[in-house]
Amino acid sequence: MNPTVVGIVGIAVMVLIFFSRMPVAYVMTLIGFLGFSFMISLKGGLNLLSRNIYEVFSSYGLTTIPLFILMGQLAFNSGISRRLYDTAYKFLGSTRGGLAMATVSACTAFGAVCGSSPATAATMATVGLPEMKRYKYADELSTGSVASGGGLGMIMPPSVVLIVYGVLTEESIGKLFVAGIIPAILVTILFIICIYIRCRFAPEQGPPGETFTWKEKLKSLSGLIDTLAVFGLVMGGLFFGFFTPTEAAAVGAFGVLVVSMLRRQLTWQGFVKSLYETLRTSCMVLLLIAGAVVFGKFLAITRIPFNIAAWIGGFDLPPYAIMGMIVLVYFLGGCFMDALALVMLTIPIFLPVVSSLGYDPIWFGVIIVMVTEMGVITPPVGINVYVVYGVAESVIGGVPLESIFKGILPFLLAVIVGLIILVLFPQIILFLPNLMY
Repeated sequence: MNPTVVGIVGIAVMVLIFFSRMPVAYVMTLIGFLGFSFMISLKGGLNLLSRNIYEVFSSYGLTTIPLFILMGQLAFNSGISRRLYDTAYKFLGSTRGGLAMATVSACTAFGAVCGSSPATAATMATVGLPEMKRYKYADELSTGSVASGGGLGMIMPPSVVLIVYGVLTEESIGKLFVAGIIPAILVTILFIICIYIRCRFAPEQGPPGETFTWKEKLKSLSGLIDTLAVFGLVMGGLFFGFFTPTEAAAVGAFGVLVVSMLRRQLTWQGFVKSLYETLRTSCMVLLLIAGAVVFGKFLAITRIPFNIAAWIGGFDLPPYAIMGMIVLVYFLGGCFMDALALVMLTIPIFLPVVSSLGYDPIWFGVIIVMVTEMGVITPPVGINVYVVYGVAESVIGGVPLESIFKGILPFLLAVIVGLIILVLFPQIILFLPNLMY
């Protein structure tokens, strides 16, 4: 049988099994193993399966993932997220929509010590939704700002998706981290503008909160010290080459632990919970990576990635048009698949195309994270929406799911505007990496 036909059948079967809600990691591993065994031999398939799974779980480079996840969990359980929110609230809470602006700003800051989009959304929903409910914010604005702001955890370094992209493409994780800073700030500003415009035309959406004196505002800045210290330690060490990304992750996790112990705000129960959540999330991510590696090897022998690259590259279209087609594929795929799984499935296919068009892989990595950020808030998957829906049930008595999806629409437009800006002006992404490296 033609290898390309085998590959297409494998992809079709995989998509069908996805609808059974079987975990994505298991589906990719199963189809990759069966397809490789069919094309080569059962012995070759078993060898591929055992070798790749072992290599992923024993990879020194991938230890950054559990360490950065641990850093975020320790930050959450020691109250760092609440202090970030309080600071943002004191500066922005007195304006119309100010609490939503504060939530988005706190999401960006918490992303600097977390790196996970669902974790950021869950954390800030727990902190922010009760406050916005108290000040009679519309459900659409409050939940929409939390779900969309949580996506900033994917862009702001340390980002788990950027780490995985760096591992798969063998690009510098340090460069990817640095490249994500300005885009994360840009999207944050666009979100704040979006909230301002929304509350300007519909003031009932976000009534102003209480007003604070400048003395209280300046005093609240102490809540940023922990985050700035850890973020400066991690990113500064990477900038100046004091340690590798793996070492930076270990230093960051240790830094958050020390800060938590000095403040005496991390209980033993909180510490154990941090370890449990870190283990659970890390195993999920590493299994996804292992499954993607196995499936990628199957795709490689079917020649599908190279055929698609040649097909798209053969269009007599300008690079911007081809790039637009690729971005559209990621956007549509993000509506149905987990962001991390989508990146791992498609990078082997599209990276050769992007490289042949002359685009920088670092720039492409950040663009892909931007597009998959839209995927975490768009139906039917929209993982952040379901996270906020679940948290709202426990902290404010629940919000209709359709209200959350309605609330994210303006923020979705803001991400699209940010994406257009970054495509038209790629140096916004590449400026810091070129300067630092």
